[in-house]
Amino acid sequence: MTAATTPTSGTASASLAMQGVLSPVLTPFRPDLSVHKELLTAQCQWLLNSNVGLAVFGTNSEGNSLSSGERADLVQYLVAQGIDPHRMMPGTGGCALPDVVSLTQACLRAGVKDVLVLPPFYYKGVSDDGLYAFFSELIERVGDSSLRVYLYHIPPVSQIGFSMELIEKLLNKYGPVIAGSKDSGGQWSNTASMIERFSARGFSVFAGSENFLMRTMRAGGAGCISATANVNPAAISSLCAHWTDSDADAQQQRLDLVRSLFSALPMIPAMKTAVAHTTGKEDWKIVRPPLVSLTAAQETQLLNSMKDAGFSLKIDYQ
Repeated sequence: MTAATTPTSGTASASLAMQGVLSPVLTPFRPDLSVHKELLTAQCQWLLNSNVGLAVFGTNSEGNSLSSGERADLVQYLVAQGIDPHRMMPGTGGCALPDVVSLTQACLRAGVKDVLVLPPFYYKGVSDDGLYAFFSELIERVGDSSLRVYLYHIPPVSQIGFSMELIEKLLNKYGPVIAGSKDSGGQWSNTASMIERFSARGFSVFAGSENFLMRTMRAGGAGCISATANVNPAAISSLCAHWTDSDADAQQQRLDLVRSLFSALPMIPAMKTAVAHTTGKEDWKIVRPPLVSLTAAQETQLLNSMKDAGFSLKIDYQ
């Protein structure tokens, strides 16, 4: 299996479904908190060279700290810099329907067909009918049958998720436009149920962490969209491609260990610190408020734990 590719044969829905490993690409900022576009492009290219696709503007991209206008501009910029639009799955979700529609349309104009969409998350306790209406309006207003929507299920953060009944209703109405889901709920039983109920319909289920990668692949899922693919891309991609190998369980244990190094600290600034330390580019440490960078003590903890675990991050921006 090739990471984050779009196959060109098979059924109508499966033929357009992404597979493999994608990363919610870290977003670098300049000291004035504007996006450092050149560093972002370099990180995207390095990830692609590591066989990892690009879920730009995801949670660990600080996607909800970027305006819809910024995101639209960045998609166009990345494509203009030669980043393959077929290996991108930008996060276009938000609370305001017009913003989500316009950003999704901007992605399509740039040649990006696959988008990862959060539910509108401000109002809590909304019904499946309300969520169905939101996604129906999104699809109808965009009005492009080439659109591929991936439902971003992350109730620990959004407090709103996608029920099996809602997914089925959307699939019944919109077919291959509802292309899959990233399940970051942390409940394996939910991920397994998604795969069992919908994968035969070309619905691609991605685990939200490489901790669930082996189980996802064994169950017939598509792969994972994982934060730490920013810092461990080749190893995660390798397991996704070779999950039937005799040493696959040992590979999974190693992935789990590396992830634990970063999840022991605030993950976004921890990953940014590791990238900054490896590349020598201090701007990588910058996060947009309300996030804050690691303290000096936390940075020392991270670097020492990486050393003790024998994990060396190697980034080559060519």
